[in-house]
Parts: sequence; structure tokens; C-alpha cells
Amino acid sequence: MINQIQNSNDKFDLEERTAKLGQEVISFCMKIKTNLVTEPLIKQLVRSATSIGANYMEANGCDTKRDFKNKISLCKKEAKETTHWLRMLAYTLPDKKEELRKLWQETHELVLIFSAITRNCKI
Repeated sequence: MINQIQNSNDKFDLEERTAKLGQEVISFCMKIKTNLVTEPLIKQLVRSATSIGANYMEANGCDTKRDFKNKISLCKKEAKETTHWLRMLAYTLPDKKEELRKLWQETHELVLIFSAITRNCKI
């Protein structure tokens, strides 16, 4: 499924791309055995990763440029947070590092995209 993110024809459809990322993170997390360390990391990761798409959907419904820029800034913030939780899980689960690296790469690309949008959004 991770290949769907990277090879999708919807590469430039951020609504679809952020939704797929959330789905991929959920699928990945459902496979992880929970323990005292992984459980809070998983919860944080799922929250931040799925929040990216939710904030993007809100941004698309904004009435003002200021509100749009604010929501896109939230997308960027949540994407950055997601990269952090992915890194913590990669440290905790070294055998899952390669799978996590793919999720991290997609999330990092979204950080760059949202950074460019906020930089170019004149209000």
C-alpha cells in the first residue's frame, strides 16, 4: 500500500495524498504490537498523521486567505510533528525502519509542499 502513495496518479491531489498518508499510517500502526513504549507513540502518530488531511479539508473550505493560510500552516505543523513520531517509532522498532522511512519521506514532502504554499500565500 505504501507504493500507492508514491506511485499514485493523484500525486498532485493533496486531498487524496493526505488521506492516503493517514490511511497508511493507520494500517502500519495496526500491525505493531503495543507495549508501554509503543502505545503512546502510536496514539500520537495516528493523531498527527490523520490531522494533516483534516486540516487540509478545512483549508479548502476557508472563506478568507488569512484563514486558508492559517489552516495550511496547521497542516505543515502536523506534518512536522508526524515526522517526529515516525522517527521515535523507527528508534523503538528498528526492524520496521524501512517501512517507516517511506512514511517519513511522504510526510517530509508534504512539509515542503505546505511550507511553499504558506510562503507563497499573500494576505
